[in-house]
Formats: sequence, C-alpha cells, structure tokens
Amino acid sequence: MEATLPPRAMAALFELNMFTTLQDPHKDNWTPSSSPPALDEKQLSKNGLDSTVEEVSKIEIAPNFATIKMPPEIAMINHPAGDNESIIAAPIDYLLACSGKNFRNKLIGSFNQWLQVPEESLKVITSVIELLHTASLLIDDIQDMSLLRRGRPVAHRIFGVAQTINSANYAYFLAQQRLYALKSPKALEIFTEELLNLHRGQGMDLFWRDSLNCPTEEQYLEMVSNKTGGLFRLAIRLLQLESESEKDLVPIVHLLGIIFQIKDDYLNLWSEAYTENKGFCEDITEGKFSFPIIHSIQSDSGNMQLLHILKQRTTDNDVKLFARKYMESTGSARYCKQHISIYMKAARTIVAELGQELGECTELNAVLDYLEFQ
Repeated sequence: MEATLPPRAMAALFELNMFTTLQDPHKDNWTPSSSPPALDEKQLSKNGLDSTVEEVSKIEIAPNFATIKMPPEIAMINHPAGDNESIIAAPIDYLLACSGKNFRNKLIGSFNQWLQVPEESLKVITSVIELLHTASLLIDDIQDMSLLRRGRPVAHRIFGVAQTINSANYAYFLAQQRLYALKSPKALEIFTEELLNLHRGQGMDLFWRDSLNCPTEEQYLEMVSNKTGGLFRLAIRLLQLESESEKDLVPIVHLLGIIFQIKDDYLNLWSEAYTENKGFCEDITEGKFSFPIIHSIQSDSGNMQLLHILKQRTTDNDVKLFARKYMESTGSARYCKQHISIYMKAARTIVAELGQELGECTELNAVLDYLEFQ
C-alpha cells in the first residue's frame, strides 16, 4: 500500500501555521484555534507528497516569536533550604532519579546549535522544561491510574496521591519562579500561554476517554499540538527570546511534536521495551483514544468491539492481545508507520532548507534519526 497522506492529516500538515498562530488569552474574544479543514481527495491526488513537503517548508507563522545549546543534565531539584523542601519535592525527585528518554533536553540542545543562547539562560530554560515535564508525568500517572513509569512503581503508589499532586503543583510554580532569571518579561507570558495549551490538550484527551467519545483525526492532531506540542513549543519560544537570532523555528517544532506522539502511540501497543517500562498495551487499559486506536475504530464504524474493550479498562493481556490483533487487521499499525514516514520526509526537508540558511545542524539531524523507525 502506497504511503500517502489522507485528507484529514494532509489538512493538518497544510495548516500547521494555524497551530503556530497563538492567540492572546488576555483578549476578551480569545478562543482556542479551530481544527484544520479537510482537503479534497482530488486535490490530494493532484498535489501528492512532494507538494505537501513544499507547502510545509513554506509555512509562515505569527512574527511575534523571537528563537538555544545543550546544557548539563538536570538532576534533582535544587531545594531552597531545610528538610521540608526535600519532603515536598520527594515525588519529583523520585521520578527525576530514574531518567527517561531525555528527548526534550536533546531537542533544546539541538535547536541551540542554531540559536546560541547564553549558557546561563540555557540552564534556566532546560531546568524549567525538565521540571514541567516531570510534574506533568506525575499528574498523568494519577489521571491514567498507571502502575509503572520508567520501569518502577509510579510516584503516587509510593508517596500517595495527595502528596504527589502537591509535589507536581509545587514544581509548576518552582519552574515559573525560575523564569525570573531570564532577561525578558515576555517569558512569563509565553509560560502561561503554553501551560494553558497543555491543559487544554490534556482536558480533551481525558474527556474523550471518560465519555468514550472517539475523536476525529483532526481533533486528535489539535489535541497533540496542545498537549505534546505545548512543552516543545514553550522550550523553543523561550530559547528564541534569549537568542540574538530572529529566525523562527516554531513550525518545525510542531511537526516534531506530531511525529513524537504518533510514534509514542505506536510503541505503547507494539514495543517490547515500552512494555517493560510502562506495562503491556497500557493505552488499552487506560481507555485512551490514541492515533492507531482512532484509525482502527473509524476503519469500521459498525464494529464496536474495540470501543467495548476500551470501556472495560481491562488488565487482561489476552483481551489486549485480541484488541491489538484487531487493530492490525484494520491496518492501523501500518497506517502509523506510513504517517510517520511522510511527516519525517517533510521534517527532513525543512531542516535541510534551514541548514542551508543557518548552517548544518548535526544535533537536530540526530534527533530526526531518533524519531525514525529503525
């Protein structure tokens, strides 16, 4: 089967500029961005992948974004003083002690090869993103009723739900406080915008799960732009604030966020390594509408079996194996890989064009290699 981009996903790719035009939440008439429009099948056939890549590479976004280098790894929280701080931050420290993929740190370092942000600003931004990401994982694990994170029991099974929520909230505000070390007052505005976007995305993800309401592919991509793309975008926008470069790199970050999440959705269901760290097919147990699950449900709307399985929040591996085989029968695993391949081709084209203007970015190419299916 030829890997072509269907109308819904094509529209999302064409309309990445919609996601990058972030509106001011302080205005009275502010509303979240709408979902991308559909693309006519004939237009898709006529344009093909090459024109898709060409259009993506020409993306223009709001000019009010300004644009960072690889810092040391973030270890524990630097506690202000006293044993009380260590107690409050214990769930955060517990998760930080077991490092994950460190993808966001690598992403920051790769973009900083172009942006050349001062070392002190780089350290601040990296620590802010690390704290926010870790705090969001603590909350995610509670909301998803997860058992494992990075191969260990989730924090709330060790410290309790209440203490873990408090620690995550503490980390959000500690990250906000650290932004005062940056020279631009706009940093707090960007921080607030993207934290709001993150929670909008998370809210829709939870709503679909809890109401057993399968979203469209366009709705899913919009959610990913907010939930997954929020921290990616926050990192790059903060870097751009501290950089002397005026080149806007946010569009490529949008694309990387989509690639990252679709691949993560695939690995959750078909990766043995993911099973060791997070559990077997945990998205099925959580009742989550991930990219392959959405595709499988929409492939045969008359077959309700997968929806019923999601409703059960099952921990039965035999049932989850049945669900996975059903998704394979609808071509959903292949569909994920095809889309990642198409998006990756577009991303590499954009990075190559930026490289001609800004110089080759070997670290960003390494990030793209990491996102490819091996």
